[in-house]
Amino acid sequence: MSDVIELRGLRCSAVVGVLAEERERPQPLEFDIDVERPFEEAAINDDIAETTDYAAILALATSVASEGQFLLLETLVYRVAHEILAFDELIGSVSVVARKLRPPVPEDVATVGVRCSVRRP
Repeated sequence: MSDVIELRGLRCSAVVGVLAEERERPQPLEFDIDVERPFEEAAINDDIAETTDYAAILALATSVASEGQFLLLETLVYRVAHEILAFDELIGSVSVVARKLRPPVPEDVATVGVRCSVRRP
C-alpha cells in the first residue's frame, strides 16, 4: 500500500512519566501520526466518505492521551496506535511518534520521544 495520511505536530497534554513531578500534572506532548490506508476512491470521487476523516483521528489520539495516565511514553504510543487501527478496518498500519516537549532531564535536549508502528494482521 502506498497511500498515507500524515498528521504532524499534534500537541496536547497528558500525565505520562515515572517521576513524581510527571505524575502530578499533565505535560506537553507532540505527536506525529502516519495512517496507511487506501484513498484512491476518495481522491477520484473527491469524497470524504471514502477515506478516514483525519479530524476524527486527531480527536481520538488527543482523547487517549489526555484521558489516560501512563508511566511510559511507550505505553501511550502503543495505546494510541491500536485505538487508531481499531477505528477503521481499512487502515492497514499506523505509526505513532510521541515526544515530550519539556523532558525532566538535566541535559540540554529539545525533546525525547518514542515511535510505535502496528500493522493489521
